[in-house]
Amino acid sequence: MKFNRTHLLSEIAAIINCEFVGDASFPVEGMNEIHVVTPGDIVFVDHPKYYDKALQSAATIVLINKQVDCPEGKALLISDDPFRDFNKLTNHFRPFQASNAAIAPSAKIGEGTVIQPNCFVGNQVTIGKNCIIHANVTIYDNCVIGDNVIIQSGTILGADAFYYKKRPEGFDQLLSGGRVVIEDNVGIGALCTIDKGVTGDTTIGAGTKIDNQVHVGHDTIIGKKCLIAAQTGIAGCVVIEDEVTLWGQVGTTSGITIGSKAVVMGQTGVTKSIEGGKTYFGTPIEESREKLKQLANIKRIPEILDKLK
Repeated sequence: MKFNRTHLLSEIAAIINCEFVGDASFPVEGMNEIHVVTPGDIVFVDHPKYYDKALQSAATIVLINKQVDCPEGKALLISDDPFRDFNKLTNHFRPFQASNAAIAPSAKIGEGTVIQPNCFVGNQVTIGKNCIIHANVTIYDNCVIGDNVIIQSGTILGADAFYYKKRPEGFDQLLSGGRVVIEDNVGIGALCTIDKGVTGDTTIGAGTKIDNQVHVGHDTIIGKKCLIAAQTGIAGCVVIEDEVTLWGQVGTTSGITIGSKAVVMGQTGVTKSIEGGKTYFGTPIEESREKLKQLANIKRIPEILDKLK
């Protein structure tokens, strides 16, 4: 998430009431998670396991809960609770805005687009030309939808990320300040849920077609001309490259990449990154031909045991 203007390090420290290390006028352009940070961004880290990764990342401002040496060309924000203070910044720069209209006045809707009854279109939403948004679709604030997009009834775009920190009193949610971006010529089935990014974008590439009851987690990037069948569940921070096919009830873990033109057969659990151009099946996932050989051999076990008697 980029801010609408450059802020000073001292200004950011004042918002969250913390100490800082570095020039008070050090520029701050935005805030992002570790996997999408760029220079000028704030990244937070609150566990020793990830200190080095955060300090060596592209982010130039690190919100951290320990006094450490500041890397050259960077600045630090020292906090006793970086998770809490990252939420404070999200609340400050992208606060929740209540709406009192089914279609927010700030929404921009392109020529030829049809929005059926009982839809909700939130603040600062952009919808392109010649789209059809069927009844009972909910589009949260800041979503961006391209041209010629069809969204079937009951789908929800832009719900919060499923991202929590466990504390003694319960689970504390990391607030979501990102967006959902749907590119041109995408088709989305009924009762799908596509969560917005925590700070970045959850993106569905041009020409991709999504069946009914599919879930797409936060900050996931789906490429162009993919096919995703019903009841597939895609976790957060997944990269699905162009022309991938996921058949029904596929499930993925987070943070993986599925290579271009891969085909994943139904009910497969994608537990690791996989290469493109191959067909996969099973849990744990393997190339389909190898997995089917294994299943055929399992069926032969009684026959083999009989021969050993």
